[in-house]
Amino acid sequence: MTHFILGMRVDATSYSDLIQKTKIWVEENQARSIYAANTHMVMEAYDDRAFRRIVDSADLVTPDGMPLVWWLRSRGVRGQPRVYGPDVMLHLCDFAAKSGVPVGLFGSTPEVLESLKIRLLEKFPGLKFGFTKCPPFGKVLGQDDWEVNKEIISSGIRILFVSLGCPKQEKWIAAHRKNLPVVMVAVGAAFPLHAGTFKQAPAWMQQAGLEWLYRLTREPGRLWRRYLITIPRFLLLVALEAIGIIHAR
Repeated sequence: MTHFILGMRVDATSYSDLIQKTKIWVEENQARSIYAANTHMVMEAYDDRAFRRIVDSADLVTPDGMPLVWWLRSRGVRGQPRVYGPDVMLHLCDFAAKSGVPVGLFGSTPEVLESLKIRLLEKFPGLKFGFTKCPPFGKVLGQDDWEVNKEIISSGIRILFVSLGCPKQEKWIAAHRKNLPVVMVAVGAAFPLHAGTFKQAPAWMQQAGLEWLYRLTREPGRLWRRYLITIPRFLLLVALEAIGIIHAR
């Protein structure tokens, strides 16, 4: 079921639901998109209507951040779990390995991709990589699109994981979806995390909705604005929407 928070779509879903949908899309060679939503994405969509339309046009938008999970539960979605981007990748890799479905990796750095492939193969021995590519830094949209599309199509992959960061990865997927008959999944920081170059917050911090604090202490120079401005602003706007003072849609 689809809900809207500050005008942006987020779906009540689960890992099993995601796998069931992906299985059908893969079998039918459909072009589909899956995004993992958190407070950062909500605020990007609130400030940019064009980006909101990109998110709303996806085939599945999972509640990646705990605030969105709590919000869905408050809307009557009992037992809504967190459907976290990096874990979405692991569940889909497990499905792909067991089903013989080739996957692709797009984003990050050559070093991260190499380590990621090794670690994923250790977890999922039957996993097949048909395509891996690290785009030049700062050159993603509009750069060599035809060549990239040609490589992806000729590779025969059915699932493409895209790790470029929000909103770049969602914009890239939206721009390429019509030309690529694959299931494209925006997974955020999943590549460096699963490659072992980026440490994940402890489980208790994740469940308490404090993952942002853990990341802020590790990358204050890059993330201070996102977390110290975006999160309070998100909380204020959601409260105003809840009592009917603002209407985002």
